[in-house]
Amino acid sequence: MQTIDNTQDLGLLCQRLAKHPYITVDLEFIREKTYFPLLCLIQVASEEETAIIDPLAEGIDLQSFFALMQNRDVTKVFHSCRQDVEIIFELSGIIPQPLFDTQVAAMVCGFGESISYERLVKAVLGIELDKTDRLSNWQLRPLDEHQLEYAAGDVTHLLKIYRHLKEQMTAGNRLHWIDEEMEILSRGTTYVAPPEDAWLKIRHRSHNARVLSALKALAAWRECRAREKNVPRQSILKDDFLVMIATACPKNKEELMQIRGMRKDVASGRLADEMLDVLEHMNVDGKLAKQLKNENINAVPALYELLKMLLKIVSQREGVVSRLIAGDTALQKLAAYKDKDNPALCSWRYEIFGSEALKLRNGELSIRYNPEQKDIEFTDVNRETPA
Repeated sequence: MQTIDNTQDLGLLCQRLAKHPYITVDLEFIREKTYFPLLCLIQVASEEETAIIDPLAEGIDLQSFFALMQNRDVTKVFHSCRQDVEIIFELSGIIPQPLFDTQVAAMVCGFGESISYERLVKAVLGIELDKTDRLSNWQLRPLDEHQLEYAAGDVTHLLKIYRHLKEQMTAGNRLHWIDEEMEILSRGTTYVAPPEDAWLKIRHRSHNARVLSALKALAAWRECRAREKNVPRQSILKDDFLVMIATACPKNKEELMQIRGMRKDVASGRLADEMLDVLEHMNVDGKLAKQLKNENINAVPALYELLKMLLKIVSQREGVVSRLIAGDTALQKLAAYKDKDNPALCSWRYEIFGSEALKLRNGELSIRYNPEQKDIEFTDVNRETPA
């Protein structure tokens, strides 16, 4: 293992890594007190070497690393890559290509939903990782040898895991099963969150146009303010307060102060002025309720429950996480006879689930338990034989 703390050595490292068909990558960062994450370490490995890059080293230029991330002859292997790719995209405007996420691959190889790196290392390699340094402050310098070894382990074990998962997927003809997920992770739009859409991530129960319009406007204001000040959005105002303010829609500071739990310093300060201004100038949009998940799908409840049961059976039979086969929206649409552009009816998803879902919906498939085989059977109603 080597530590890279200058531009020249980084350039030479990236030249060597570019000669390999794949490399493993991991980032260490902190973002507890900021809106944008602070990149603290970059770990990379090939089958020949492992390196720790210090992006905080004085004068270091990461352009050769970003160029490597764009080299399409080298597959970049991450585990749970979304946050790491987001940071690279934020710093450079590029997305590593091509991508391979071992957490996603593990979902089609029988390892369950969103398995952690530690659990995957244990399951595949039989190695129990030391978690002592998991919560290290990676911004501090110098880092000790134990911390560096821990960080390096995030990419060295990943090499073997990648080979194992790829071999298993190739043998089962499942490599293409993760193409859609990798394509989503490779889109710039995945990592760009427009402030006007921030309200969609906030839990609430309202379908009232005025309340939703107020929530949308307030959430956009908070998002912009958090970015501008580089502070966590929740440090400005927590989600539940945002919902209560949107519901009450106060017209002045006195009404704002009446909201349960509202702090006096917030209700009487600059935040209050900004929020009241936002509420005063917001436009009420009667169409916002339609943007809510599964709005107006009108699924048949009994059919929806049957499809959920079928999905669970198929998921267990195939060893694939159910949401990769069909998300809840896809199930709702199937149960509402809305088949256009439904991903559950395309490609490999249709082969293992969609075709059977359509038969079940059409009354052509029955599901029963075979007590002799101690297993669940699908039966073609028209032929009365196991499907």
